[in-house]
Amino acid sequence: MADPTAFLPRRRGMLAAGCAALLAGCAARLPGTAAAPAPRLLGTATLRHGLRFAGTTVGGLSGIDYDPATGLYALVSDDRSEHGPARIYTARIGIDAAGGAVSVELQSAIPLLRGDGQPGASARAAGAGDEVLDPEAVRWRATPRGPVLLWTTEGDFARGFGPALRESAPDGTLLRTFGLPAMFAPDRAGRRGPRDNKGFEGLALTPDGRHAWLAMEGALVQDGPLPAVGVPGGPCRLTCVDLQSGRALRQIAYMPDAVPHAPVLPGGMADNGISEVLMLDAHAMLVLERSYALGRGVSLRLYRIDTREAGDVLGVDALAPGNHRPAAKTLVADFATLGLPQIDNTEGLCWGPPLPDGRRTLLAVSDDNFNLGQVTQIAAFALAD
Repeated sequence: MADPTAFLPRRRGMLAAGCAALLAGCAARLPGTAAAPAPRLLGTATLRHGLRFAGTTVGGLSGIDYDPATGLYALVSDDRSEHGPARIYTARIGIDAAGGAVSVELQSAIPLLRGDGQPGASARAAGAGDEVLDPEAVRWRATPRGPVLLWTTEGDFARGFGPALRESAPDGTLLRTFGLPAMFAPDRAGRRGPRDNKGFEGLALTPDGRHAWLAMEGALVQDGPLPAVGVPGGPCRLTCVDLQSGRALRQIAYMPDAVPHAPVLPGGMADNGISEVLMLDAHAMLVLERSYALGRGVSLRLYRIDTREAGDVLGVDALAPGNHRPAAKTLVADFATLGLPQIDNTEGLCWGPPLPDGRRTLLAVSDDNFNLGQVTQIAAFALAD
């Protein structure tokens, strides 16, 4: 019998999760008619489990982005420096839409350096006061000096570090850490602020590159509970940051779905939250929700929101019914219906180069959690506007 924990999405300090694939502006509505035709699968590629590259083990890929200037993709690993230093891989990804083939060729492994110029250390090797990086999302950002890497870490609560947004040079040198609202600082008492491992899971850039949206995977403690079976959780905060000034400009609330399936065993793991966000245009955003229930697997639902339709909650200390207007969301696709050869723990989405007929290519990467029972899969889809 297979080890049941091999199919759980990773959660530090608890059982981890397993399975699911896909996918300048900064009143919850039940999901309705799709806002656009569902993505059409073009092809997939799978990286061999335990693949060694540039002295690291490839895995834990939780974010992906494409740089049209260089043709390179960035793939961030959420490895907490246990299988190599915290890192971003670059790759070339070929998409043969006619033949249904996707190819992946890794190019480099970029260590994410701390402010002292040293690579991130594992929890075993970190000294007192050293942050253990937990990268989750990545975007290329065009600047006058060339492309740089914008990325998030979920923080290191054991050492007092909360979720963060950072910018690094293509060689991994840390360029800056953005100042964020105090609400994102961890509270050792656990009475408010972000929950451990429920931080900045999603990162989106507006088309002009001037603003970034940071998406919390789960609600702040003071904003409500995490989703449960049949019960939506508290709202997740999505924060718009001006990348020139480094200031948070606006913040909106997004209501995640209830966990759609009960675990097979009573009391078994069951969760749901935001896995990734991606801008459709200056205001419209795709939001990927990922849910897992023990023995039932993962479900993925892609929603569309308009960031202008939600109220600004940046100044609201605790979100409660009646004191804010969350973003209305419309279902775009349930990825169980898209014909993927394998469903796994997808955590990254990006746009690729356009197809000859003008449709967008949407790429998704799954995080194998360095687990033999899971897979690192890159899927390419065609998406009509």
